[in-house]
Amino acid sequence: MVQSAASPWPTLSAEARELFRRGAEIVLHPRAEWIEELHEASLGGDSMRAVAEDPVLTEGTKRANLANLLHWAAANVQHPGKRVTANLNQEVLEGARDMVRRGFDSGGLDAYRRAQGVAWRRWIEICFDLTSDPVLLRELLDVSSLSITTFIEDTVAAVSERMAAERTELTRGAHAERRATVTLLLEGAPISRSRAEAQLGYPLAGPHTAAIVWSGSATPSSQQLETAAETLMRASDASHRLTVVASAAALWVWLPGRTPPRADRLAEDLAPHPDVRVALGRPGSGIDGFRRSHLDAAATQRMLARLTSPQQIARYQDIQLLVLLTGDPAQAGEFVTDTLGELRHADAETRETVRTYVHELGNTTRTAERLYTHRNTVVRRLARADELLPRPLVENAVDVAVALETLRWLGSGA
Repeated sequence: MVQSAASPWPTLSAEARELFRRGAEIVLHPRAEWIEELHEASLGGDSMRAVAEDPVLTEGTKRANLANLLHWAAANVQHPGKRVTANLNQEVLEGARDMVRRGFDSGGLDAYRRAQGVAWRRWIEICFDLTSDPVLLRELLDVSSLSITTFIEDTVAAVSERMAAERTELTRGAHAERRATVTLLLEGAPISRSRAEAQLGYPLAGPHTAAIVWSGSATPSSQQLETAAETLMRASDASHRLTVVASAAALWVWLPGRTPPRADRLAEDLAPHPDVRVALGRPGSGIDGFRRSHLDAAATQRMLARLTSPQQIARYQDIQLLVLLTGDPAQAGEFVTDTLGELRHADAETRETVRTYVHELGNTTRTAERLYTHRNTVVRRLARADELLPRPLVENAVDVAVALETLRWLGSGA
């Protein structure tokens, strides 16, 4: 039951206040497994699937949940057992703003309530560790249950109000019109090409390459994202672009042309912006190509997030096979380990030699040319790889190549 603002807040005894403060100090420095459990609960279930599948919303939700936990704990260290004010700090507001820009309503805030269940279970464990006195324990649990529930509901109500204001703002002006038109095109709605082109100021009849530009930073800079989108346009030798603000931390971009930028050139150009990441779709033509290229970019973005990949830039045509193979990161990791054995931990030169050798269809001379090294060096590295592999390369070349390609994209968390 949530306490109304007019109702008197219960008063704790001095002993219970001290226990509350000590428990809050523990929460203020949560263990890694607590945080992971909090995130899993908040993004689980069918109702949160759309949020969980969006890397920007996922990261925003994680930051907001952790911010809620620390806000409640810090308040109770200062004033144990008192009513905690709603959390409207930057992490929470940015996450809510992203949800609005993705078309979500306040239902996306159910993540807070899901996280609340995990937090409550952990808090009970902390309380039982603090005291075995049944009277003190009951007093502590009664007030803390009210405190946690009231805090979450107050926060949901306050953030919902901000989301409504943000939604009102987004329904005005050219940005809203572009976003609405793009949404119709992506959903395959029966909107005429001429009408869509007039609203977007972008031709749809020709070729397109779509990209998603986003930031993994907790405080993304809109100027940084815009600079990255401009860099992407120049690297593609395009004269103009269509840009839609997808969220506070992401832009959707379409470039006219069939030739996407080279990943190595783009990586060099984006080096001054290490927090910015780019996912590129395959080129396509007409409205169908406009839609498909964006869906490719979105699939690429999801794969990078799913594998916690350290790569800054990814093109769908380079990772299309991995998108199919890595739907379950745990199974992908098992496949890599089972296939590569100790080669997984070998030096990068040996792994790259094997990968290039398979791509060159077992030709050591061409492999040496591709790697700018001597053929004898290639032969020595291949012999070393055979010592590390569970099966000889000649018997399992395709699986080894796929495993090495997967390993390139796997992050430390996958």
